[in-house]
Amino acid sequence: MDWFASRLLRWFDEHGRKDLPWQQEIDAYRVWVSEIMLQQTQVTTVIPYFERFMARFPTVIDLAAADIDEVLHLWTGLGYYARAHNLHKTAQRVARQLNGRFPETPMALEALPGIGRSTAAAIAAIAWGQRATILDGNVKRVLARFHAVAGHPGQTQTLQALWAHAENHTPVQRIADYTQAIMDLGATVCTRVRPACARCPLADRCEARSRDATDLFPERRPSKAKPSRAARLFLIVDSAGACLLEQRPFDGLWGGLWTPPERPVDTQAVSVCEEFSIDETQIAACHQAPPFRHTFTHFHLDIHPIYVRLDPGSPMAMDRPGILWFAPAAPETVGLSAPAAKLLASLSTDLQEFQLT
Repeated sequence: MDWFASRLLRWFDEHGRKDLPWQQEIDAYRVWVSEIMLQQTQVTTVIPYFERFMARFPTVIDLAAADIDEVLHLWTGLGYYARAHNLHKTAQRVARQLNGRFPETPMALEALPGIGRSTAAAIAAIAWGQRATILDGNVKRVLARFHAVAGHPGQTQTLQALWAHAENHTPVQRIADYTQAIMDLGATVCTRVRPACARCPLADRCEARSRDATDLFPERRPSKAKPSRAARLFLIVDSAGACLLEQRPFDGLWGGLWTPPERPVDTQAVSVCEEFSIDETQIAACHQAPPFRHTFTHFHLDIHPIYVRLDPGSPMAMDRPGILWFAPAAPETVGLSAPAAKLLASLSTDLQEFQLT
């Protein structure tokens, strides 16, 4: 075992995290769900989601049998919803084609939806103790600093160098502990901002520290201004306080989630209501609220909420797939876009504020 792995494991024995929910009753299913949830998401955020998910779907068979709406509902707030779609697809494939058992090699795991090289390795290492090399965001940062690897990790040459270092340091013994240890080090000590070098077991041989340049590694992605878009969200509310939602296409932004109708910024409330067989005479009041910004990975979306209050006794909108009257007081078990969840949570207060009640 090389110096790097030996020092890291010694540190893990004393300081590593060993009581995380997915570290209990370890099996491939629990490891897989946790690894998908932890992609681009902090541990403290993931813990309550993981616990709720396991309580509802304790096995891959349970997850495979679930409706995608319920899966998205339990995922609401975690973001990057393609992860939830792929989770459901993989569960169905494992349940229906593999008799409920995950394949036990990284290569076979990579063939499943949403499982990349590092995630497959983490499952194999933690669930089965196989020697498999991971390279998630935390590990990239540790290795980039330790070896002073130039370039942004998204660049091919830099990524290849990091994979080579990761492979060289991965031991044969205690592979599950090592895998958890290097992720823990990046998450708790070798952090992106203000790393705690004085507590790092690798500090003696860290190239970035010796150069007093930890803030330079790994190199940041070249800055690029995010474009902005604008849209209106129409909160059409009936006399009982239920809000009209429509389901987004599964292959686009907010795929499969439910949200108030989103339309271009020049769209009028009357025309949107007509889409749902609501006549102009049924509109009791209408108000445009101040806009707010929702940021995606690649762009900003400036959302202009439009509140539309319907007359008491107005007939419900046309009954068709993809349409739902959502009552915040007794919510449906469906996945909501983040802006939808925000607006629905304050719907009754906002209606009163805008004098639409």
